[in-house]
Amino acid sequence: MKILVMIKQVPDTATQVKIGPDGKAIDTAGITWIVSPYDEYALEEGLRIKEKRGQGEVVAVALGPDRVKEALRSCLAMGADRAIHLNDPAWERADTLMTARALAAAIKQEAPALALFGRQAIDDDMGAVGAAVAELLGWPCASWIMEESVDEAGKAIRVGRQVEGGLELFDLPLPAVVSAQKGLNEPRYPTLKGIMGAKKKEIKDVKAADLGLTAEAPALSVIKLETLPPRPPGRIIQGEAADAAKELVRALREDAKAI
Repeated sequence: MKILVMIKQVPDTATQVKIGPDGKAIDTAGITWIVSPYDEYALEEGLRIKEKRGQGEVVAVALGPDRVKEALRSCLAMGADRAIHLNDPAWERADTLMTARALAAAIKQEAPALALFGRQAIDDDMGAVGAAVAELLGWPCASWIMEESVDEAGKAIRVGRQVEGGLELFDLPLPAVVSAQKGLNEPRYPTLKGIMGAKKKEIKDVKAADLGLTAEAPALSVIKLETLPPRPPGRIIQGEAADAAKELVRALREDAKAI
């Protein structure tokens, strides 16, 4: 059973992000890059499916510039068998739709039984690529899953999605697209053996032309990025408890418009 796991390289949450000189992108100087955490849940689940079945192949796929190979090496160190790097100037300004088209073309070429995504990337929080890829492929899709089980024949997958008070269960025929939510599993740490072995595993560079795609203008463009305004100082309400409580309610209702 072949499983493709889509990953995205994003700035570390501990990195201080600054807006670039053009005001339309972040300044990448000095940024520490990581695999988007939700994608780690997807990769871990792909590895567990392979291990449970005792056979198969897990392939990590990422779109982006040369630095993305570092993220793919991390996936290989965790246990992925090989990696595909979609790296072409044609995708330099890729928006959600362009990214989905590129990933869908790569998935179609690889013909896996299952395509796994993280529920969303932590940089833009769009959460739309997985569903868009499923639509382009004409595959069934389940998002934000908390558990999964592939049947013995490898023809269907049962997934559970958390709702208030329980789980919604869905049976999907394979091939399918599934996106992972926090709580699905606990991603493993790469071992020293895995890190050393990752250096010998294949990272295949793929251009747009290799997928039968041509350069296109993005449908979505960034007009301007702005930093958040400084947070105003807090206010301490003095006085007796009863009076302070009344003043707090008034301030929340009239000043903050929170209630």
